[in-house]
Amino acid sequence: MMKTAIFLILAALAMAPELTRASEWNLDSLMHALAAVRSDHARFTEIKSIAMLDKPVESSGELYYVAPSHLEKRTLKPRPESLTVDKDSLIMERNGQMHRLQLQKYPEIAAFIDSIRGTLSGDRDALEKNYRASLTGTPDQWMLILLPVEPKMQKVARQIRIKGERDALSSIEILQADGDSSVMTIERLTKP
Repeated sequence: MMKTAIFLILAALAMAPELTRASEWNLDSLMHALAAVRSDHARFTEIKSIAMLDKPVESSGELYYVAPSHLEKRTLKPRPESLTVDKDSLIMERNGQMHRLQLQKYPEIAAFIDSIRGTLSGDRDALEKNYRASLTGTPDQWMLILLPVEPKMQKVARQIRIKGERDALSSIEILQADGDSSVMTIERLTKP
């Protein structure tokens, strides 16, 4: 009986730091963990469901991130193309053609990009400029829900759900206002 009581007390003490850590988990904790990642490399698979198409469109490739504002999406399948966001520029390359956009001229595109870049960089202010953010889950399995605050953006997106584990994103789901959606599954390739 005494051994059982001692074992239970020791087990409770061993779990205490984990319980404390989980109870302190909030949006600031997540942003702090993500801000500590200075660069990352991941593989992605994206499935887009578009109402006017009979079946979803699937693509895959690699993602590269360098804090605080450089993000690359290199699609390898079904055909090569790349999107590179660096500070306030978006560069698109496809079929040997390159197009450069200044994000300040395209606020809806900038808001989408800021949802990803703001999350990756742990920049809560950047997120909350365009979204109402809420967090559910634990440090080991969390979901960040972003709801657009600007009426123009609400006409484009209903909700963005970003899931992750500790300091890594595992999926990004975008639910558009028109009913279309996309889900990107992310697998980290390098440990920061």
